[in-house]
Amino acid sequence: MMLINIKHTIIFLCFLLFAICPTIADGTRYIPNEAFGYGEKLEYKVGFIGGLFSGLGGSGGISISKQNYVYTTKQGEKRDCYDVLFWVDSEGIVDMTYPVHDRYRTIIDVHGIFSYEFAQKIREGKYSRDFKASFDQVNKIAHVNDKKYEVEEYVQDMLSALFYFRTFDVSSMVNGQTIPLTNFYKDKTHQLPIKIIRREVVKVPAGTFNSIVLQPIISEGSLFHFKNAIYIWITDDDRKIPLKVVTNIVVGDIGAELIRYSGVRGKVSAKIN
Repeated sequence: MMLINIKHTIIFLCFLLFAICPTIADGTRYIPNEAFGYGEKLEYKVGFIGGLFSGLGGSGGISISKQNYVYTTKQGEKRDCYDVLFWVDSEGIVDMTYPVHDRYRTIIDVHGIFSYEFAQKIREGKYSRDFKASFDQVNKIAHVNDKKYEVEEYVQDMLSALFYFRTFDVSSMVNGQTIPLTNFYKDKTHQLPIKIIRREVVKVPAGTFNSIVLQPIISEGSLFHFKNAIYIWITDDDRKIPLKVVTNIVVGDIGAELIRYSGVRGKVSAKIN
């Protein structure tokens, strides 16, 4: 049972951060973006942080394709996109007792930073699940298998939402401020507001950084339902790179820490050393 709880925490921690989708009326939306670009790769160690079980867990990461991905919309229009992958793999004793090898993919419009496709491939022990959704952004419809669902304008999936969040200017946001967030998954839109907790210096394997600490406010009936608080650290600069995610279970803290990054769009000015 403990391994199952650990597994679910590991799977969702990295993308649990930030699912945001305000509605914008402008049909030709353009989102200025200096936060990320083609070829960015973020790599994490995932599992227990400190304590008796330190080091047990696995690895994960998020990467953007090095080249432009051309997506053809339902209306036949060709759009420039980011092809983004997220993965989590168990290792060592965890892999031997409860193997986890999950993959997520999203296709994100380069100019509007919204989702066209989302795919999920879950392989956890003897359990497996595949899920795929495509979004008709013009008619505001999500296609899941042979079903259609009405969605908000410029809908986000759980992974594309992370990148949309990173385009926001959070430099002037104050402690205690809450950002209303939503994203589509399975058959409905889910709520996941994010609260700014504080600013602090944090040390992870990738270095020491000035950071902003965030907390997702988990509500009853949301997609991500944890009894314990979850905290997220992002770089306090224009990149807003996720540095660390932590929650607490009975036997200690568990989460993800950035071990290396490459292909970032510009200088990571939040890095101290």
